[in-house]
Amino acid sequence: LDKNFPAAGGRDRIIVKYKFTMMNYLAVVVALAGSAAAFAPNAGTQTCASKLNSMPDRKWDTMVDPSQRSEALPFLPRPINLDGSMVGDVGFDPMYLSSIEKDFSGFIQPPQWESGSNGIPTLYWMREAELKHGRVCMLAWFGWIAADGGFGFPLRFPGEIYSVASVPNSFEAHDLIVDQGSLGFMLIAIAMVEFCTGAVLVEVARGESDREAGDYSLDPLGFLKGKTEEEKNKMKLREVKNGRLAMLAFAGVVTQSGMGDAYHNFPYF
Repeated sequence: LDKNFPAAGGRDRIIVKYKFTMMNYLAVVVALAGSAAAFAPNAGTQTCASKLNSMPDRKWDTMVDPSQRSEALPFLPRPINLDGSMVGDVGFDPMYLSSIEKDFSGFIQPPQWESGSNGIPTLYWMREAELKHGRVCMLAWFGWIAADGGFGFPLRFPGEIYSVASVPNSFEAHDLIVDQGSLGFMLIAIAMVEFCTGAVLVEVARGESDREAGDYSLDPLGFLKGKTEEEKNKMKLREVKNGRLAMLAFAGVVTQSGMGDAYHNFPYF
């Protein structure tokens, strides 16, 4: 006891020291218990790990090849179906649409025909659509510019109803031709072409044809006749690239022509 303090004060001092001693002891015990718990297995963690292991595989894991990067978009993994085997394939599919598993044969044939059908996979359908849209846009861009005199003179069908006086420019052609009533024949002609070209897709879906997507054996000038496989692929690559460029070009010329009345005529600015 501290003799400088009275008895009562000394007793209080002893109690205070005892309280501090007990608090320090409890703090040490709690700290040791916490350290031990850190090395003990956590039931909650084990439960979460078990739940994660029992979860189904992510769809994303089947849509990409994590070991390779897209050639066109190096910051993204390569879409699983774009392995470079198709002409013009550079792995450009930022939305990974080509990796979605779907049978597109239902778009061109009734459901009762689908029994025993091989179907049309996503990548085949998309390549067919890309080539068709590219070919249409190559014709459409050329026709739009030619009708507006972009090549030196306006190229029109014969007849007064298609003259520059009746149809001033390509931008106004749609509404004017609809009013004239001659657009119906064009729609019927396009429908016949679509019907005939769709028949070969039915054959593909039923496994009766192994044609490449977009191949209609249309080569009246014989560009591919007598060519090696490498030379044929170069020609196909040119078509794919020009088709992609034409889709952008046609969208651009239509948009620019619609900016206002002053932009309807060639050169649209």
